[in-house]
Amino acid sequence: MSKSSIPKGTRDFGPKEMVKRNYIFDAIRFVFQKYGYLPIETPAMEKTETLLGKYGDEGDRLIFKILKRGASLEKDVEKIRNGEKATYAEEALRYDLTVPFARYVVQNQNDISFPFKRHQIQPVWRADRPQKGRYREFYQCDVDVIGSNSLLNEVELVQIMDEVFGKLNISTKIKLNNRKILAGITEIIGESDRMIDITVALDKFDKVGQDGVIKELNEKGISSEAIAKLGPIFDFTGTNESKLEKLEALIGNTEAGKKGIEEIKSILEKLSTFNFEFSAVEIDITLARGLNYYTGAIFEVVCNEFPSSICGGGRYDDLTGVFGLKDVSGVGVSFGADRIYDVMEDQNLFPQNIEKTLDVLFVNFGEKEAGYCLGLLAQLRANEISSELYPDSAKMKKQMKYANEKGARKVVMIGETEMAENKLTVKDMETGEQSKLTIEQLIHSCVG
Repeated sequence: MSKSSIPKGTRDFGPKEMVKRNYIFDAIRFVFQKYGYLPIETPAMEKTETLLGKYGDEGDRLIFKILKRGASLEKDVEKIRNGEKATYAEEALRYDLTVPFARYVVQNQNDISFPFKRHQIQPVWRADRPQKGRYREFYQCDVDVIGSNSLLNEVELVQIMDEVFGKLNISTKIKLNNRKILAGITEIIGESDRMIDITVALDKFDKVGQDGVIKELNEKGISSEAIAKLGPIFDFTGTNESKLEKLEALIGNTEAGKKGIEEIKSILEKLSTFNFEFSAVEIDITLARGLNYYTGAIFEVVCNEFPSSICGGGRYDDLTGVFGLKDVSGVGVSFGADRIYDVMEDQNLFPQNIEKTLDVLFVNFGEKEAGYCLGLLAQLRANEISSELYPDSAKMKKQMKYANEKGARKVVMIGETEMAENKLTVKDMETGEQSKLTIEQLIHSCVG
């Protein structure tokens, strides 16, 4: 019999991991709701034509297609790109939450009010090569507003990013760029029609460096003259103000570049009224966000102490247009819960005793004593105190081991003497001290 296992790039999460993951989800959800974003959920599967063509060629290759028996995937991809319907792979696992959100908005446009602010916390799947920090199944925590062109939405998203990472005690850098600036750059180097190829390569700058980007551009057939003109953007150092000055000199005479610079200036000006304790906002000209649907401001958040991107997003002007609802702009960001978890584990940022989720464990001395404990359990639970009774009258050593493994804060022992005195022998598992308490005193000690 073969040993059971799970697919590469996926993981099981036990109780200890789930307590920490839920801590992250709860913190993110709290901030989302604080800013007025409403929750939705969409199916794990979408129609294949809903997803294909929205993420670029690289993204299309990473979509998990759900095939019928005897399916020919290549024929289906060709059909969809030619505007025909899929025959064999009619469904696929969602690649992200943004495209399904756009589909949801179009499908429910008569039942929602614009601007529509939603948050969504669900898993997504990508047929990627598994490695540390990169999984094939992972959770995204998305927050978007659609139906508004106002840059106040971008400002609010930066506030949300700073507040979320403040609650999680993660020091971050929020990188900011604009796709219009990238369009201006491709224009001045004479390669406007190759913007997708250039932005996909630029987006890998942090991973492969300047030489790696140049190598990929060469492989994609970008002229050596155009690549040489890109040189200045690899060394855009200094303050945000000095970077904007350099940009104006470089692309200020292009229509797209000028508009992108104006948008970044407006966002930074509005952000200057806030004090960000955990995040610094920094213009990064090489930030490209390789997804095809971004059209304006783009964001990426990196942890200062851990080399990982943990949040990203941007403005998309007409993503709903591909589903039939034209001229509806949206903007949003996605928090990578799995990478945030890895950062917090690496940096020891989870609260102490977070795994201690059980307040009280009652030792089981036998059927009579267990029956007596049931009423006390009900009183504790009525006061929102997590508590349980060990189900069997096992040896004390075994029950205490269980209490330790569950992280119980207090252990209650009730025998003949305690029942006669209407008292409880309570052991504090942190200090080791034992005391006699009434049920009222135990409740007070747990909630006080």
